[in-house]
Amino acid sequence: MIKNYLKVALRNLWKSRGFTAINITGLAVGLCGCLLIVLYVRDELSYDKHYTYADRIYRLDADIYFNNTLFNSATSPKPMAPQLVKDYPQVVQMTRISYFNSPTDIMIKKGNSWVQDHHLAFADSTFFKVFTLPMIAGDPNTALDEPHSIVIDESAARRYFNSTDVVGKTLELEDRTICKITGVMRDMPRQSSFHFSFIRPLHDSWSGDDQQWINNSAQSYILVRPGTDRGSLQKDVDATTDNYVSRALEAQLHITTQGMKQQGGHIRYHLMPLTDIHLHSNKSYEFEANGNSSYIYVFSFIAVLILIIACVNFMNLSTARSANRAKEVGIRKVAGSTRENLIFQFLTESMLLTFLSMLLALGFAVLVLPMFNTLSGKELHTTILFSPRFIALLAALVIIVGCLAGSYPAFYLSSFQPIKVLKGATSTGFKNSWLRSSLVVFQFFISIALIVGTLVIYRQLNYIRNREIGFDRDQVLVIHNTGSIGDGINTFRNELQQLSGVAGATLASDLPTQGSGYNQTGWSRTASIDAKSVVVVTDLEIDENYVPTLGMKVQKGRNFDPKHFGTDSLGVLVNEATVRLLGWKDPLTENLYNNFDNDGKPRPYHVVGVLRNFNYNSMHEKVGPVVLRLADRRQTMAVRLTPGDMYAKVGQIESKWKALFPGMPFSYTFMDNDFDKLYHAEARTGSVFITFAVFAILIACLGLFGLVTYAAEQRTREIGIRKVLGASTSGLMSLLSKDFLKLVLIASLIAFPVAWWAMNKWLESFAYRTGISWWIFLAAGLTAIGIALVTVSIQTLRAAVANPVKNLRSE
Repeated sequence: MIKNYLKVALRNLWKSRGFTAINITGLAVGLCGCLLIVLYVRDELSYDKHYTYADRIYRLDADIYFNNTLFNSATSPKPMAPQLVKDYPQVVQMTRISYFNSPTDIMIKKGNSWVQDHHLAFADSTFFKVFTLPMIAGDPNTALDEPHSIVIDESAARRYFNSTDVVGKTLELEDRTICKITGVMRDMPRQSSFHFSFIRPLHDSWSGDDQQWINNSAQSYILVRPGTDRGSLQKDVDATTDNYVSRALEAQLHITTQGMKQQGGHIRYHLMPLTDIHLHSNKSYEFEANGNSSYIYVFSFIAVLILIIACVNFMNLSTARSANRAKEVGIRKVAGSTRENLIFQFLTESMLLTFLSMLLALGFAVLVLPMFNTLSGKELHTTILFSPRFIALLAALVIIVGCLAGSYPAFYLSSFQPIKVLKGATSTGFKNSWLRSSLVVFQFFISIALIVGTLVIYRQLNYIRNREIGFDRDQVLVIHNTGSIGDGINTFRNELQQLSGVAGATLASDLPTQGSGYNQTGWSRTASIDAKSVVVVTDLEIDENYVPTLGMKVQKGRNFDPKHFGTDSLGVLVNEATVRLLGWKDPLTENLYNNFDNDGKPRPYHVVGVLRNFNYNSMHEKVGPVVLRLADRRQTMAVRLTPGDMYAKVGQIESKWKALFPGMPFSYTFMDNDFDKLYHAEARTGSVFITFAVFAILIACLGLFGLVTYAAEQRTREIGIRKVLGASTSGLMSLLSKDFLKLVLIASLIAFPVAWWAMNKWLESFAYRTGISWWIFLAAGLTAIGIALVTVSIQTLRAAVANPVKNLRSE
């Protein structure tokens, strides 16, 4: 019986080859889009799950609100994690990673020259007890016990020694430290929230007081016993905060955590599950840019919608062809077929068509996956598509889609009454099905909403690129690793300023395009430092060339000028947000106090100037208060170039570098490119969005093409008579097209408010955002109508120019 069903199904599919091709192609495109999204979502959800204890690892995250300043970070005090292990038996292990120099670039001597490498971290000796990374060589339990030891990954071992058998060998670093290799680990998987190629002991980096309870200088991770309740554990963390942090606050700022709560502030440390970090954490001091769970929901929803659109196509085309199958149904029923037999027959056809579509979809996915990887920034592999688990998923998808797409046509066609069918009383044609019209509206509703979303995303990205950000990022060269050069870097800066192609050069602790990781420091309004007078602000250490080199605007006062104003060593520049936070009327008469020497004597720093606000974080956040002070910091260098041949000027600078620092690699980027990298996630989202908008439109157009083809077939006699009576080709095209274009117009009117609401929600995540203009909806609607008109016109033109005599003779 099943063999007979398959033979009949194949015969029917072959008989209507044109509609079969449209159905298979439309369904294959939909399934391909769905597969790509499944691969993308699967990759995003797999972050950090490769660790043995992944579900039992938590990070301690700071949440501080203090004197109208909010500080959320992925860091915590040095002693907190060890104290939790000591006080609570359910916390079985901990490890800390120094934030302020992890991960960082590293200079390694190779032969007679120096090589710049990346991703050095400083971690506790317990690192490999918490994060179970496989070791190729060395003992993970003791690899970080000794000072000046280092664990490297497999790729680094092969780069420097062409072998992984390197335990006991040494590496010379830029500070002339000789590190002994004590372990070789596998390269960290791509699906990790951090990536380190070199790990050194934490005590090689940290010095001083290990009981600094109000200095958040580490990413701290704790490992808990199986079955530990997160809510109970959070109470233990809160108790530790109220005990130890509160005492430190009272000693230094004369206030407790309870006192802060009474003033409307708070200081808390939250538990962040390791497996939630990638999609649910975008705090300050993250090691890497994370994903966004909202995009996972959006893309999953789009995958379902694309699949539904493809299924709708199948339903539409199957029910539209009901007249062609009506007599077959009538004769089968007269011959004794039951309705159940007919339903099974039609579902068999649907399953067979879905199976063929799935095979074609797999082919499409293999072809487009490299392009999709480029758009999404992923490294997805086709091998996943053919894994046993994924094949089982595909088989389930074939059954689900086959049943979903074939159910309505099966029940609809099998319900025909044989007497009415054989008398020709079954209604046909496009106009007779309100459900079919609704499905077309639904298809274009989704397509138009995706077009609107794509336009809004690209408009926001364009707004970000062109908005006034408080500094000039064009024609600025950023030179990296200047901190490892030593005193010679000042000579290099001074010599660069003598070059004709250089307009200015500056050395500083940070640049405004790094996006995060800025030092947060407490400054006091008064000499008596207490909780009421202290505010936490971003602290930048710069030289006198910083402001003019970056093109910042001084709103009041002046820039630093230590040559003419010796007191500028105790001066500060502030931004407008600082003035607003402190409520200053005349900021140039004000002082801020700090005790950077830790001698118990706060020194006054007078305000020498007020800078226009500049964006030093992502535009998802409002510009916060910033204090800039003079200091000999060399972590990074910016050079403003004059207009002209940029690469010739870079060549001059590189030559100067090599002359002064032979053997040291010259590494640079352009500041405008660094700025654009801050919004790679949004740009990639836009690319993925437009990809699936094209998928949705293509599927909808295939369905529309099939429907208009069938509508033209059903009206062959009418078209012939109208042509004989003098109807023009344009008139006939209008006759056949207007019903479909009306549906696209209705879909536009429904899609516009829904798309406006959804994209407005997305824009709310930006502190600085563009509006949603009316022309976006007009452009999306006209695009959809234009695409539909082209699709419809191809077939209606063929029907309109056909020979009426031939058509009427065949009728």
